Amino acid sequence: MDTAAPNAAPAHTGGHYTTTGLDNRKIAIWAFIGSECMLFTSLISTYLIYKGRSLVGPFPHEQWTDPATGKVFPAILDIPVTSASTFVLLMSSLAMVLAHDAVVNADNPNRKSWQSSKLWLGMTALLGAVFLGFQAYEFTSFVHEGLTIRTNLFGSSFFTLTGFHGAHVTAGVIWLLSLLAIDFKRGLTPRDELAVDMAALYWHFVDVVWIVIFTLVYLIQ
Repeated sequence: MDTAAPNAAPAHTGGHYTTTGLDNRKIAIWAFIGSECMLFTSLISTYLIYKGRSLVGPFPHEQWTDPATGKVFPAILDIPVTSASTFVLLMSSLAMVLAHDAVVNADNPNRKSWQSSKLWLGMTALLGAVFLGFQAYEFTSFVHEGLTIRTNLFGSSFFTLTGFHGAHVTAGVIWLLSLLAIDFKRGLTPRDELAVDMAALYWHFVDVVWIVIFTLVYLIQ
């Protein structure tokens, strides 16, 4: 006689699922993203606390004249350049969505030629690399204009915040290139959907964090 409860949930096979019905790897990436949210919350809060408290320039939005040398420092932030890099990063999120969709539908015989996971994973990684190129250009320009991590409170909090974000983007690009290498080696199939989904969650997270940074640091004076 079967004594199992009539409404019991079916057991998952493979040993990867939890009582929530989610794969433990999916829960792990959400837990990791949650911890990263706390990290960036602390970094952004530190920037906002120190905002406007620098005693010497350069400043983000105002000109400053060094009384000792008479040198005029312009407002350091270049909004058009950073707006372009922000657009690039946002487009990378779209490419990531298309990459995930391509993997999910890899076995569909009716998929279009442009629905290629190789194409969109490569495009996402490329756009991420372009964003990092913009950031490297910005950092180099700031150093040439007299702003370093040791110049003032703005420099310290700015380079720490945006530098940590850049490090996360770099990790994301490496992750995407690893998936792309696997795709070229054996091809990604719907069985790999979770692995790509985890990378997509991380990539969308770094994009959302950048939107917050761009708004608070660059747009709000």
